[in-house]
Amino acid sequence: MSDSKPNQISEKSSREEAAEKVIVSPEETSRLIETRREKARLLREKGINPYPYKYERTHSLADLLKNFDALEKDGTKVRVAGRMTLKRDMGKSVFADIRDQSARFQIYVKRDSVGEDSFSDFKKYDIGDIIGLEGTLFVTRTGEKTLAVSSIEILCKALHPLPDKHAGLVDKEMRYRQRYVDLIVNPEVRDVFVKRSKIVAAIRDYFAEKDFLEVETPILQPIYGGAAARPFVTHHNTLDMELYLRIADELYLKRLIVGGFERVWELCKDFRNEGMDRLHNPEFTMIECYWAYADYFDMMNFVEEMFRYVCAKALGTQVVTYEETELDFSKPFERITMLGSVKDECGVDLSEMNYEESLSEARKKEIDTDSLNNWGQVVEAFFEKFVEPKLSAPTFVMDFPQDISPLAKIHRSNERLTERFELFIAGLECANAFSELNDPDDQRDRFLAMVEGAKKGEKETPNTYDADFITALQYGMPPTSGLGFGVDRMVMILTDQRNIRDVLFFPQMRPEA
Repeated sequence: MSDSKPNQISEKSSREEAAEKVIVSPEETSRLIETRREKARLLREKGINPYPYKYERTHSLADLLKNFDALEKDGTKVRVAGRMTLKRDMGKSVFADIRDQSARFQIYVKRDSVGEDSFSDFKKYDIGDIIGLEGTLFVTRTGEKTLAVSSIEILCKALHPLPDKHAGLVDKEMRYRQRYVDLIVNPEVRDVFVKRSKIVAAIRDYFAEKDFLEVETPILQPIYGGAAARPFVTHHNTLDMELYLRIADELYLKRLIVGGFERVWELCKDFRNEGMDRLHNPEFTMIECYWAYADYFDMMNFVEEMFRYVCAKALGTQVVTYEETELDFSKPFERITMLGSVKDECGVDLSEMNYEESLSEARKKEIDTDSLNNWGQVVEAFFEKFVEPKLSAPTFVMDFPQDISPLAKIHRSNERLTERFELFIAGLECANAFSELNDPDDQRDRFLAMVEGAKKGEKETPNTYDADFITALQYGMPPTSGLGFGVDRMVMILTDQRNIRDVLFFPQMRPEA
């Protein structure tokens, strides 16, 4: 193979060559597309289909790297395929890079090895074209693992040029709108989504090991509930009725607990008709689970163990970095109470105050009180201003006011509070869990209060009484603990991504003008 090896200068030049010129205008892009379309037409005239049906591969590019020594030693012929991302024409030979889902690999195409006609066609191929290659492996003089190509064929003629190799696709808006291009030119983006898939798979394995049954509940619901949020509304023509995209799975999953299932969970898409920012997308992924005969202390232990399990299985470590902060999930999570943490941070003890007294203290601390309608909302406002921004290490915040927890069981030692916790990691709210309310009369009264709140203009409060759920509770639901946590935020933390849109393949975007 020595006569085929390129010299060091040529190989270095190929690595530095730009993939495409920068596309500066729609007119220039249109011209290049027409040029490529003409190349496809010429291939067809020669009897070559630029969009064939199939290509048999023997290896992925990662396989070549993993088994390189053995394949090179045996002179094994391999067949691979991928998108061409770099190309350097050396006259009678061409260097190029191809990339498949698994890896990047260098190829070396020599006229004498593939034949005059095939070489001539290949020289007209463009960056972005998907090609199939057969050949053997060798190492260049500079140590680059390379495929010496003996035959080559076009598998897909790409009409639209890729962004400039050096500039890349860096505009955030364009990356989100054209994720397919983002994935082509930014391999690190693909790595995030591969990790997301592994995280979800590890979550599934964890629930399976804990004997939870994965179930499915309705996305279209006649009454929305299970959270405080504004729904998306649609209309069913045949039934002539309004339906809502679910804002949470809670009430249907609890019906299954009533029906006799003791451990259920769902990986679900939920929808909330609210604002968008770095932490919120109107369509998002949640996991909800319900565990009969358990309470919120059991669920805290369950969640803590789950994070350790998922980190170890999906990432191979329980220590991750998020926004330059090291998070060690192997350590016990901190546990604080909402009222206690407020007192510790700002010196205000709200536990014995009534609504008016707490409201007065809030104004002294320059908290906006216009939308605070009860004592619980005042406590939450104190917490959000003085405590939440300081929660870096994984922390369970426990014992929320009953006013803001309509589906949680009253605290066994303080009737103003509920047995509820939220998990915060790096300042992000990641999970919400209760000892679930299973007293049908108490739940009925709280539902009726929520309906009254909706009549008074509380936009995130369900405006319809869910009589069927109360009927279900009247049949009897055992003591139960429930959990909901955001998969997207979990992935953000474990992959060090600041914006939720960086962990969603296709985030919601404003229409282009």
